[in-house]
Amino acid sequence: MERQAALRKFLFIAIFVCAFYNGVYGRRASHQEINMKLKTLNKPASKTIKSEDGDIIDCVDIYKQPAFDHPALRNHKIQMKPSVEFVSKKTNSPTDGSSKPITSQTWSKSGGCPVGTVPIRRVSKEDLRRASSLSQFGRKTPQVYDFRDKANQLKANNINGTAEKSYNPRPKNRSEAILIATGNYLGAQSDINTWNPQGVQCSDYSSAQIWLLAGYPEISESIEAGWMVNPAVFGDTRTRLFTYWTNDAYSKTGCINLLCSGFVQISTKVALGATIDPVSSISSTQYHMSISINLDPDSGNWWLTYNEFVLGYWPGTLFQDLRQNATTVQWGGEVYSPNVRMKPHTKTPMGSGDWAYNLYGKACFHTNIRIKDNSWQVKFPKVLVEFSDEKECYSTLLNRKMDKSEPMFYFGGPGQNPRCP
Repeated sequence: MERQAALRKFLFIAIFVCAFYNGVYGRRASHQEINMKLKTLNKPASKTIKSEDGDIIDCVDIYKQPAFDHPALRNHKIQMKPSVEFVSKKTNSPTDGSSKPITSQTWSKSGGCPVGTVPIRRVSKEDLRRASSLSQFGRKTPQVYDFRDKANQLKANNINGTAEKSYNPRPKNRSEAILIATGNYLGAQSDINTWNPQGVQCSDYSSAQIWLLAGYPEISESIEAGWMVNPAVFGDTRTRLFTYWTNDAYSKTGCINLLCSGFVQISTKVALGATIDPVSSISSTQYHMSISINLDPDSGNWWLTYNEFVLGYWPGTLFQDLRQNATTVQWGGEVYSPNVRMKPHTKTPMGSGDWAYNLYGKACFHTNIRIKDNSWQVKFPKVLVEFSDEKECYSTLLNRKMDKSEPMFYFGGPGQNPRCP
């Protein structure tokens, strides 16, 4: 009870501080602009569910969801299920312990959505008032870089290693600690250890996720899923399920979850952006979410599976290169902040907030890491490369065992610390 009370107090303070920060430093949109944006984002609901965490979940007609606002999807026919069954390959690690799967979201304790609808987290006026720009709400900043050439060099030499440097400039406002596989991929998956990192700054976000990428750096395409803490978008520091997509290196397309048109949801059980509970704690019970993304061989759509729920898909028509396959898969974490690579560095943590070398029960991890190649077989990647933008701020460690236990990729760190001033 004391721990829960302390957590509620922390959340209240964080919300207040973030609201103050954005009110002072963000550009306030007009009342009319906010109402127009809300009308676009919040579709009419046949049922509304008030979650105990304060979220409002609208049950929206599946044919009236935001996806169909996209010009390329005006005449899109919903694919209600994949054309093939996507099989995940899982092996728990007997030596490192076994984390428990998260089986529900907080909002589902208060009700469910009827068949023919999809649950969508309602966007509030307060959400939009925090935004410095309505056009940028729920969007990442442009990101043009490519370290895949370095990874491909290592792969050509059959080396498992660490990419020390990239040939192209890294984005100034993002810091990643990741595991990279390059090739031609039709799917990828992992179990992502789920935490609620404390101290995410108001203007920052911290995520643990999978990326599938293709295309040239300037117009790279990406589909992503995992968990994030994002006060600027959600108004709190809770851990939430998220997805993302872009087809132009985050320049003008894509967004988090359903905050723009694109992703087609079919599940009545899972809401994008909803709170994840429970989460892991240090030297105690560990929890994970299972994320799987697979290309449908018939439709060309990329399907997302969250735990055992087939959540929906990114239509192939959104992409050019990803219509065929992904050429890079990344597993790991990302911190966005205006104070990345700056002094003082952001205090926003990644993962659990602990260093990768502290391993199970302290550091955040991906396990059951798999790819699907042109053979359509689910397998562990032959060659993997670790990469960290700021090793003194956020670290990586691929923990391989000599026995038959499952490899685990640990990542994360505290951000600002004596080695990362």
